[in-house]
Amino acid sequence: MSDLLERLKIPASRLEDINAVLLNPDSRVMKDFLDVVAKYGTPEEINAKHREARKLDNLLKKVEAVQPEHLKDLHWLIEQRDQGAFATVDEYRQKILGDKADAMSFQDDFAVTLEVSALQYFPWVRKMAESAIKDRTLIPGRFIAVRKMKESEEDGDLPAIIAALDIMGCSFVETLDTKGTDGSNIHLGGPATIAGYFGGVGQPNAHALKWLDEFLYYYTEYGLREVLNINPGTVLVGYLLYRLGVDINFKISVFMGNDNPYAAFWTLIGAQLFSRDDGTSPLIGFNWSNSVNNESMEITAEFRKALGFEDVVRFEHHITETWKSIVIQPYDRREELVDLADHVPNISAKHEGGLPETEQQREHQSDILDYFRDKSEVIETGDWDAMERNFLDKVDACNSSAQMLTEKGLSFLAAQNLHK
Repeated sequence: MSDLLERLKIPASRLEDINAVLLNPDSRVMKDFLDVVAKYGTPEEINAKHREARKLDNLLKKVEAVQPEHLKDLHWLIEQRDQGAFATVDEYRQKILGDKADAMSFQDDFAVTLEVSALQYFPWVRKMAESAIKDRTLIPGRFIAVRKMKESEEDGDLPAIIAALDIMGCSFVETLDTKGTDGSNIHLGGPATIAGYFGGVGQPNAHALKWLDEFLYYYTEYGLREVLNINPGTVLVGYLLYRLGVDINFKISVFMGNDNPYAAFWTLIGAQLFSRDDGTSPLIGFNWSNSVNNESMEITAEFRKALGFEDVVRFEHHITETWKSIVIQPYDRREELVDLADHVPNISAKHEGGLPETEQQREHQSDILDYFRDKSEVIETGDWDAMERNFLDKVDACNSSAQMLTEKGLSFLAAQNLHK
């Protein structure tokens, strides 16, 4: 076996060939990339703009300018946080386990990040917080949004959500408008051409550079640090941007199809090639395909650790899914999560749907296609309240996973500024 493995060794000259393209000032692919970056300044200037935009006071000013009524809810959230209105982790464990919690030792080194997708509208934040205070439940530690960015910017939700999640101590991923459903592939449309997307989610030709431009705009104007990445080209662009010194992050979407250890190995090879000298990467997580099993994650965890990424790259695993338009239902991976979480670190438990028994009771069940609807159309059709209920069902599902983890002596990461 050792003789065979030796044949796989990559000569240093291969890296020299790659560097020859990367460092060639006449290389069109690199020049076009650098031209977009230059629009926003040097990496140091870009990062300075980002830090200034991300300051809470500046986010609140942007909210006030567009949607001042959101300020009331943001100040309320700050007050509740500062007053300690939310359940502590110890209180939550006591609620689940009773006196037994005092004698248990929890595996904090393997804490599972509680995640919900998708947080589409700012008003949902207060509803979620009020419920958590009343019922002594948890607010997840990580949220994904898939709403149209320009619409969210124009109605003031974007800066309000970023501010709210900073107040709560949650990480947050946005989905840029430059994505496969934005008409980037002129030959594809709706369901009638759905098979066309099997060849790629749709960021052809100049769209990788448009994605870069859009990312840098929101990075510098709103302090948005982390976005969803769905295409091999934009993944490479993200690696290059970080290697230049711009402190962005991204996570790779389920649509990229990491559904086996070899796909994951390829993903992490790219991250390693363009990591910084301190060992960090802009890739801070990737969604596994819905079809992945625990063994694939266990195998990948071995070489993730060998590459130095155990604490850098999170495994983001779908535990529940929207009831409609994505998978065969019922889909419930909670038991598998509990089986995995005591020996594979740095996992995020992503809840994209409510629990199956809850979803079946809803007149309007969660639907992945709801993510792509205009807000005005959601309101006009009377679906606003139902979609808010779908979101809260996902938070409830997340709490169900937290309960199962707690009962097994396992740890979780909820909103860190709220649940001490």
